Amino acid sequence: MLLLAENLRFLRNEIKASQQSVADTLLITRGRYAKYEDGANDPPIEILLKLSRFYRISVDLLISVDLRKYRLDEILKLPDNRILLPIKTDTKGENKIEVIPYKASMGYLAGYSDPEYIENLQTMSLPFLHNGKYRAFPVEGDSMPPYKDGTYIIGRYIESLQELKINKTYLLITRTGFIFKRIESINETSITVKSDNTFYENYNIPFVDLYEAWQYAGSFSSQELEVVDLTDEDVKSMLFKLMQEVKEIKGKVIQK
Repeated sequence: MLLLAENLRFLRNEIKASQQSVADTLLITRGRYAKYEDGANDPPIEILLKLSRFYRISVDLLISVDLRKYRLDEILKLPDNRILLPIKTDTKGENKIEVIPYKASMGYLAGYSDPEYIENLQTMSLPFLHNGKYRAFPVEGDSMPPYKDGTYIIGRYIESLQELKINKTYLLITRTGFIFKRIESINETSITVKSDNTFYENYNIPFVDLYEAWQYAGSFSSQELEVVDLTDEDVKSMLFKLMQEVKEIKGKVIQK
């Protein structure tokens, strides 16, 4: 609980409070409270809950995130104290696109909320991507043709579940890793995703297992495209999708 001790000391100094005043709020002695800040003793759950309410920060963040790396006012604005998204900027203050390497992809699950981890990632710039935060993720497998091993999907960060849209593609960060899928439906406690390759079946992802969502914004690959023999059904499917996209574009133009 050493991280908790550092956070308690940091939060108290941020609001310019004394140990005595915080202890009075918790209905304990100053000496007892001082041991929590020193890391000598761990507070019981009832004191943790009081500290959480006092600082308006969830217990989860108090004990698991180094709050000194974030601006307190920004944390307090987030719904349910959701962890801030660390980003890199260039000398002009503009966002840069972090690239998650293949070999370190699983490390992202542990470091996605750590500014130091993000700081060590390589970056790229695409000047035509604006109005959002973008990141590049590696994809594997053949469930979402034409994307295959060696392809990076560039996604735009989705702030909340309300922004998810049915039939759009997303790079999803889940408890088990990266998933690049199309959303089939949005349910009460989960989302159902599907592959463009009909060989794979749809499946559900509970919201509690969904860490981040990045909407497809582009892709790049270090490998040449292979020539693929298309069947009549493949061509029909592609034409159907193209017609659907044209209808959507026409509908948006009419509305404007």
